[in-house]
Amino acid sequence: MIHRTAPSRRLALFLPLAALGCLVLAMGAQANASPPKGKVVNVMTRNLYLGADLTPAIQSTSTEAFIEANGEIFRTVEASNFPVRARGLAQEILTEEPDLVGLQEVALWRTAPPSLGPVFSNTPAATTVKYDFLKLLLAQLNKGGNLYRPVVVQNEFDFEAPADVNGVPGDGPGGTGLLANAEINGRLTMRDVILVRLHSDITTSNPKSGNFSHLLVVKVAGSKEIAVTRGWTSVDAKVRGSKPFHFVDAHLEAFDNEAEYPSIRAQQAAELVAPGGPATGKLPVILVGDLNSDTKTEVKPGDGQAYRVLTRAGFRERSATKPTGCCIEASTDLTAGKKSEMNHKVDHIMTNDPQQIKLISSTVTGREMHNGWWDSDHAGLFSSLSFLK
Repeated sequence: MIHRTAPSRRLALFLPLAALGCLVLAMGAQANASPPKGKVVNVMTRNLYLGADLTPAIQSTSTEAFIEANGEIFRTVEASNFPVRARGLAQEILTEEPDLVGLQEVALWRTAPPSLGPVFSNTPAATTVKYDFLKLLLAQLNKGGNLYRPVVVQNEFDFEAPADVNGVPGDGPGGTGLLANAEINGRLTMRDVILVRLHSDITTSNPKSGNFSHLLVVKVAGSKEIAVTRGWTSVDAKVRGSKPFHFVDAHLEAFDNEAEYPSIRAQQAAELVAPGGPATGKLPVILVGDLNSDTKTEVKPGDGQAYRVLTRAGFRERSATKPTGCCIEASTDLTAGKKSEMNHKVDHIMTNDPQQIKLISSTVTGREMHNGWWDSDHAGLFSSLSFLK
């Protein structure tokens, strides 16, 4: 207000109205302003892509075809060039600066001399590291200083088998028999990981992880049955004075029979929200992950089963629904493909306390190539959330 000496009657009448108007504007500005800094929590979910499609091995009908398919998978992993992709993935995370990140398909690839023993005994033993996705990603994230560290690392599917890596017949160490074409054993250990951002006034506690009881069982080499282990990770957190919350990262089954009811992934979702399940408790829950399910963008009838289980349990979306983030079809060549192929949604950020946890903004990351590569076969998802209490 500007002070005037001897104001006119008209001005005297106007001033109270102006003051009232300013008050209304101020109240409106306050209502539309960003929430207080101490109550904003930034989260992200990112599937790193293991580096190859496992379908050729799953569909193999003989030991020889299985070994050949494993060689094709291993060659694709090398061609997918995670050391380069890690640079783009790290840039996605560093750009958005999430407080907590749920990662899926954090692959660990290892090798050993060729042997069928680990296949039939279900005892993977290879120890020579070929690619450690977690180590490679952290190296890129922390190049400028210690910015992120893992608080939970959970092993999921872990399998080892012989592989004809170079496709040359008869060059295996034995030279004869089933292993005649196999040069190595390849071991894939899938992991789910939660990262926390350092130096941002974030406290975490009660880290937990586990595997689902309901698992898809596939048959390889014509007869060998293998359970595809999947699971979840969780941690309790408090960010810059926010209300404590329970952060859960999950990866539900991808190779599922959607025509069955309930599907495997729907049963896994039910495990998350069952009484005492990892996505329940006294604290409000933020659930992130690759759920391989959505109701609005179903690719096949039944794809939405798992998502419906979660919404019926009270979970609500807290992330962008457009643009969609799944999936680059040419996953065997991540220098090809178009973002138009990302035509449905499988990654989600959700909460079971929608009255208190509101969405401020959300971004789909990784829909552009970096360094000549797609960072993954599908995009990432970042959300800034407001805790009202």
